[in-house]
Amino acid sequence: MTTYKGTVGTAVVNYAGNYPGAVDGELWYDSTNKDFKYQYANVTAAGAWATGNNMNTARQSPGASGVQTSALAVGGYTTTRVAITESYDGTSWTEVGDLNTARNNLVAVGADNTSSLAFGGATATANATETESWNGTNWTEVNDLNTGRNSLADSGTVTAALAFGGQTSPQGQTELWNGTNWTEVNDLNTGRGSLAGAGASNTAALGFGGGPPDVAITEQWNGTNWTEVNDLNTARRALGGAGNYTSALAVGGAFPLKANTEEWNGTNWTETTDLSTARSELGTTGTSTSALAFAGAAPSNSTATEEWTGAGAPVGAWSTGGSLNTVRYVLAGSGTQTAALAFGGYFAPPDAFYALTESYDGSTWTEVNDLNNNRYDLAGAGTSTSSLAFGGSSPGSPNAVTESWNGTNWTEVGDLTTARNALGGVGADNTSALAFGGSTALTVTESWNGSAWTEVNDLNTGRRNVAGSGIVTAALAFGGKSPAIRAQTESWNGTNWTEVNDLNTARSALAGTGRGPNTATLAVGGEAGPGIVGVTEDWNGASWVEVADLSTARTALGGAGDSTAGIVFGGSAPSITGATEEWSSSSNVVKTLTD
Repeated sequence: MTTYKGTVGTAVVNYAGNYPGAVDGELWYDSTNKDFKYQYANVTAAGAWATGNNMNTARQSPGASGVQTSALAVGGYTTTRVAITESYDGTSWTEVGDLNTARNNLVAVGADNTSSLAFGGATATANATETESWNGTNWTEVNDLNTGRNSLADSGTVTAALAFGGQTSPQGQTELWNGTNWTEVNDLNTGRGSLAGAGASNTAALGFGGGPPDVAITEQWNGTNWTEVNDLNTARRALGGAGNYTSALAVGGAFPLKANTEEWNGTNWTETTDLSTARSELGTTGTSTSALAFAGAAPSNSTATEEWTGAGAPVGAWSTGGSLNTVRYVLAGSGTQTAALAFGGYFAPPDAFYALTESYDGSTWTEVNDLNNNRYDLAGAGTSTSSLAFGGSSPGSPNAVTESWNGTNWTEVGDLTTARNALGGVGADNTSALAFGGSTALTVTESWNGSAWTEVNDLNTGRRNVAGSGIVTAALAFGGKSPAIRAQTESWNGTNWTEVNDLNTARSALAGTGRGPNTATLAVGGEAGPGIVGVTEDWNGASWVEVADLSTARTALGGAGDSTAGIVFGGSAPSITGATEEWSSSSNVVKTLTD
């Protein structure tokens, strides 16, 4: 007789409630609810675009080749046609060797940023026939197309490419590249320019969209002929394409400017998540599950980069933790998700200004020894056994008081140089911290060495109610108010602040979770002008990506932990709360077996 243990190799666990030790697909018996259950990873139902680092040169109509983590942007148009080439490493763009012939509305194919073939386009005087080969350092001219054209589409590799359509006559011309020469083959059924292409070879390709007039026509190439298949949902031209013959993306386009993204499954197009920035004449490359979109007309020339992650990626999620014993807001926090401190804050008279400190063990908050000074709107840094509390209001005026926590007691140490409240603070422990911003939109930054604060270089944008994450040599400051609500993010390298990519949602009085270097953090909740939000954004070292919202939108909350295991607590929602939520960068769905 077959048994579960014999088939799966383990007995069914008996557990009261949801079994925390379960692996994906493992069955257990919930003795509390008298159900059999299993779990699986929670993943995205649809793909999403995330902001990447900007290009160095704003432009439209570049060629694009490679993959999301290793790509090239080739040529294009600024105020004139350019030969500029930029290389993308998955994080940043770097200018590399120029094309020999400046042109726009060209195309390119290639596996990565070390090998590419660029062909066609428009020069200052004619439709281009030029074909150039990239070896990772330089472009070399090779044999020309038979028919010069711009606004064409492409498919394939550096040794087996396809060029089709474009602004030429007739517009349906197709040419095949064998690694040495171009050969004319059978034309598209519907000749057109400003179309997009997808395909991994010169024997299996997809061509879609185009104009004018704008069309939704899609054709498949089988190595010999083009066949019309199901149309795009949205007719458009000057769009981008990525993927292959059976699994592709159609991205952006005109007219008017479009952000539409559609997915091709080999039979039909399905509308999915839009680009963040609507644009035409953009560069696109990669696969249907991992693509890159950059540059374009939006409507002016753009440097914007967006990265596509297809459906099936792990989903982060917030879950409910143990509530604070004392509800409050404008409090501070330190530590990790399983070992955190919450201190200070405000509720209402007669005990308006709190010195209360609570310790979290991953499930329950416990009151421990108080701060020496009642205060709210303060900043915190460090761990649950080695923390620093600094600045704030007590009861109404900004103060400079600093207190050090040794795991048992708070001790007053050296004051801030500049008294202030609503400031940002980061640091590894009670011997190393950074304080910045606060009060009347200050830019002042101070560094703590374990005994004294020293003024260092200022923020570029002064603000109050600013959040922070990181350590004294690698920090982030984000959001805030001065007097408008801000999206600005600044990165600290131990000496200077540098402006980097903004939050997607401008807000103040938000929380940051990220107690390591400035390459990974969460920006959580806050006030976003018209109201309180639960928005969560994840910083990947280059840009912010919106992820799952808090269960309870709130502002003036405390935070601790990091971008993979964070925690937020307290705040105003708008009623003052003691609620705690815990973040997991990957989460599970628990299912109950039913008859």
